[in-house]
Amino acid sequence: VNVLLWWEPFGRPRRMADCRRRYNITGCRLSADRSSYSEAQAVLFHHRDLALHGAEGLPRGPPPRPPRQLWVWMNFESPSHSPGLRGLAGLFNWTMSYRRDSDVFVPYGYLYTPPAPRPFVLPRKTRLVAWVISNWNEEHARVRYYRQLKEYLTIDVYGARGLALAEGGVVETVSAYKFYLAFENSQHTDYITEKLWRNAFAASAVPVVLGPRRANYERFIPPDSFIHVDDFPSPRLLATYLKFLDKNKPKYRKYFAWRKKYEVHVTSFWDEHLCKVCTAVRAAGNQIKTVRNLASWFES
Repeated sequence: VNVLLWWEPFGRPRRMADCRRRYNITGCRLSADRSSYSEAQAVLFHHRDLALHGAEGLPRGPPPRPPRQLWVWMNFESPSHSPGLRGLAGLFNWTMSYRRDSDVFVPYGYLYTPPAPRPFVLPRKTRLVAWVISNWNEEHARVRYYRQLKEYLTIDVYGARGLALAEGGVVETVSAYKFYLAFENSQHTDYITEKLWRNAFAASAVPVVLGPRRANYERFIPPDSFIHVDDFPSPRLLATYLKFLDKNKPKYRKYFAWRKKYEVHVTSFWDEHLCKVCTAVRAAGNQIKTVRNLASWFES
């Protein structure tokens, strides 16, 4: 399967993944060389770059678009941060995103059952609540909620407006904390990012989430693996509960019961996404469809 990446995401050239070595996917050729356009079974268009270059930047031919070639719209930002969706009706055959109803579903992470369970050891916890944020915007619900929550308990903020991360980065830093604020920059269906999977789960901190509704999180993770801000009528009551868990070791440890059964997989950008397209193309055979109204689907 030949897959062509029309724009390298965010304009950053990259070495193409070896899908066979990394994911045991054979017969997959990835390229960003546009001269291979006519041989590509699938062409990937990253939305942020599409928004930057406009529809004029799409392939124009000659040669014309090969008859069975799939155009795949790829986006991992939320609708709030995806400008220019309106003019894209009827252009693409497939969608690829974090949404579960995408043609090619690539979440930011997932839980899986390993062949043999590995013993889980909780790192030593010396601090209470951490938050890592790079995009600080006073208009975001997460910043407004943080401002209220910090009135009632100490929150160590790293990144844009706070402390520097320890050597080793986010996971290393957060693993010393009991709780992590996995607050999304906007609230949309299935938009659950590395803030949960890597910053909280991979660091063995209990995620306190602000994003889609609790029921949406529960489609992907156990109900007792996280705390949702919606579970509490006010930030003050959430703070009270976190302080209670801080003093009650058995109750706190219950948030890690799922570790007996599951491991955490954090998706690798962008290698995993590109290799997954090969598998999807192979599975689809000769089925061709068109995404009639991209904007109304993605914004729903």
